[in-house]
Order: sequence, then C-alpha cells, then structure tokens
Amino acid sequence: MRVKVLAFGPIAEILGGRHHETTIPPNSSIRFLMEELELDVWLNKGIVFSINGETVSDDQPLFDGDEIALLPPVSGG
Repeated sequence: MRVKVLAFGPIAEILGGRHHETTIPPNSSIRFLMEELELDVWLNKGIVFSINGETVSDDQPLFDGDEIALLPPVSGG
C-alpha cells in the first residue's frame, strides 16, 4: 500500500525533503514505517506522529493513502 510522509525539521533534512511517498506492506504501523525509513533512532527522542491530521502513537496501524506527519521535538532558547 502507498502512504504519504510529511517530514519536518531535521527529519526532512535526513530524508532530503518534506514530501515523500513510500510503499509499505498491509497492516504496517508507524513504528514499522520509521524502521523502513531508517529513522527508528527518533522513536525515543520525543517525536510526535500524525495520521491525516490526528495525533497518534507509534503502534497506530496505517492504511492505503494515509498521510503521516513526522514532527520532531522543538528546541530553542
């Protein structure tokens, strides 16, 4: 199935841009997607996930056509 990935901040830099589409197997979770994108190091860094505009946890199942936003924690001073 195909999903859209919106990346922000340093994650967008790692992926080489903000907008991506990728193919994943049916019954995949956000955690699986993060592992496939080699971003699983971010799972313990306070990243927030959104599917179709709704904040979810990393075990949330994904469906064909979903839009997943990867929102890294904000820091500053």
